[in-house]
Amino acid sequence: MFPSHFVATRRKSAPSALVICALLALGGCAQPLTDVTGSIGATRRAELPSDDAELRRFADEWGRRFDADPKNKSVALTYAKALHALDRNAQAVAVLQGLAIRYPDDLSVLGAYGKSLADAGRLRDAADVLSRAHTPERPDWTVLSAQGSIADQLGNHDEARDYYQTALKIKPNDPKVLSNLGLSYALSKQLPQAESTLLTAASQPTADMRVRQNLALVLALQGKFDEAENWSRHDLSPIDAAANVASIRQMIAQSNSWREIQSYSEKTKQKKSAEAPAPRAKLGALTSSAPSPE
Repeated sequence: MFPSHFVATRRKSAPSALVICALLALGGCAQPLTDVTGSIGATRRAELPSDDAELRRFADEWGRRFDADPKNKSVALTYAKALHALDRNAQAVAVLQGLAIRYPDDLSVLGAYGKSLADAGRLRDAADVLSRAHTPERPDWTVLSAQGSIADQLGNHDEARDYYQTALKIKPNDPKVLSNLGLSYALSKQLPQAESTLLTAASQPTADMRVRQNLALVLALQGKFDEAENWSRHDLSPIDAAANVASIRQMIAQSNSWREIQSYSEKTKQKKSAEAPAPRAKLGALTSSAPSPE
């Protein structure tokens, strides 16, 4: 389980799922699915209030608008988005389910509904709805990324990465998709690939705190605690950054799963090193040529 103060977010609630799965923005964690793959409903007012009290008032206001006009697509999508931000995911699902019944062929509605189902932990239902939320002729990169996130939660990591790669063809170098891809590698115990992908994600101009903290996690899992703390300091105070890394250290020390991941990664590197051909010395040189990076 995550320590209560790991990865600061706008709200103070702590992630409760097991380690990387929690950071995949899947299923009620610090980084909800809809934050990774595109907000529920594209509305003119995309920004929600940052203050919790203001957010509750915002949700109440849009709830009244929804009660007065439940068939209004824009109102329902905005209301569901506010409910999601308040972690009232079951209520958001109910709002969007009714909307999907009224607009069964509206791809944006189906996309929002499918993502809300995933946020509520109804992964199989979410996968079914999202499969109908876009078409080969009109692919939606946010839906593809959501499908990848769901596949990762279900343990289908190769399938998940296919979704992410397809999304990246439409939205090259999107940091949130790259972040999910990197964490997918980590779930498959491929920490070097995870680090490389997350470094690319974090280097994008639009990368946010969550991307950088995911990178910090993967660095720490490899024992690169100083690097992890440096990345955490991009968004957190030195004290909070140090506390995050200390929490990961504690998590690793107490978790057999993480020791297994680290052990697997180390064995993989040793196997590749043993299988690699010995470097050939250049004529007249005292040192051999350096091997190519992986």
